Amino acid sequence: MALRYSKSISPTFHFIYNNTLIHHRINHNTPTIVRFIETQSTPPTNSNFTEKQALTIAYLTNSCGLSLESAISASKRVNIKSTEKPDSVLELLRSHGFAKNHISRLFSTYPTLILADPERTLRPKIEYFESLGVVGPDLPKIICSSNVLQNSLEHQIIPTCDFLKRYIRTDENLIYVLKRCSRVVMLNVEKVLVPKIHTLRAHGVPESHIGKLIMLQPGTLGARLDVFKEVTDAVTEMGFDPKTRSYLVAVSSMSAISKLNWEKKKEAYMSFGWSESEFNSAFKLQPMCVLSSEKKIRKLMDFFLNKAGLRASETVKCPTLFLTSLERRIIPRCSVLQVLMSRGLIGKDDVDVVWVLGSGRKCFETRFLTKYKDVAPEVIKAYEGEIGFQGFDTKL
Repeated sequence: MALRYSKSISPTFHFIYNNTLIHHRINHNTPTIVRFIETQSTPPTNSNFTEKQALTIAYLTNSCGLSLESAISASKRVNIKSTEKPDSVLELLRSHGFAKNHISRLFSTYPTLILADPERTLRPKIEYFESLGVVGPDLPKIICSSNVLQNSLEHQIIPTCDFLKRYIRTDENLIYVLKRCSRVVMLNVEKVLVPKIHTLRAHGVPESHIGKLIMLQPGTLGARLDVFKEVTDAVTEMGFDPKTRSYLVAVSSMSAISKLNWEKKKEAYMSFGWSESEFNSAFKLQPMCVLSSEKKIRKLMDFFLNKAGLRASETVKCPTLFLTSLERRIIPRCSVLQVLMSRGLIGKDDVDVVWVLGSGRKCFETRFLTKYKDVAPEVIKAYEGEIGFQGFDTKL
């Protein structure tokens, strides 16, 4: 293959091209590096490659599917001198259902795994997860989401899985947890997990509910212990009953955001008229309302107050609204109500808009679509977004 050379291309690319093709076994058809050279006018910055990096970069791009930029970055952490072991690693992964996208994702994040011993280090871990029932697409998804293959099977993975199963009972539940947060299996049992369990017990959380917390939000267990203790203290002081699911949701929600973000979310709600007591009341009704972004909170609140004509105090009653989509749920429902009001089929005293927006899909469709679609077929168009919401004629 003739290499088209441009003076704007760094000579280091030609160094890689020549060395990888002449001295090492790689794909000679259309090397990724060559394709990059031929199509780019500006090389990546800091591209002072060494001869040792040449094969590594070429292998990671051609065989593992990494972008050139990712391969360059990875080459600072791993040095491939021979392709024999990397080829065996790739063969093992492919035989267990790893596709190209899984392989590129795995080695972009954990490039040193390409030099791991496939039989002694990798296969036992993969087969352990398969023995739990992690099969099909779930296997590569779970493994690629954490550095599980870099941890000890005997001293980390098995003990942590066994500990979690004391509370969640079954392999099926464990798989559910791993799919939600595979990093939980990387947590140290004695230093991280046991102290969190003791903290929950000290606040009166039943054993069965500890398992529910693990199922609900396993990432909560990864919070710093001092933060976790502070959160459980705060949730208890707010009056949440430790024997209820809402206590667990409150703990997981507060653990998921920093103090700074908590204050920003509270300020966002209060800037539209909520008092601090109303904010606390809304949090007790739906603890997950603090997980919505500050931007989303302001966008929804602006719509409710300035477009739908609601009062701030009314939104306090249904904080779940701040977990919904403005475009996919709130606006279409308001558009349906707008059509029905304009046709005189419902009046302002006939509906509680907050209740309507917060009700389940089936309930809404039965009451406002099925009931009126024959006399007001426009409700279907409104629900499907073909009729924009202009605001209600009167404040409700």
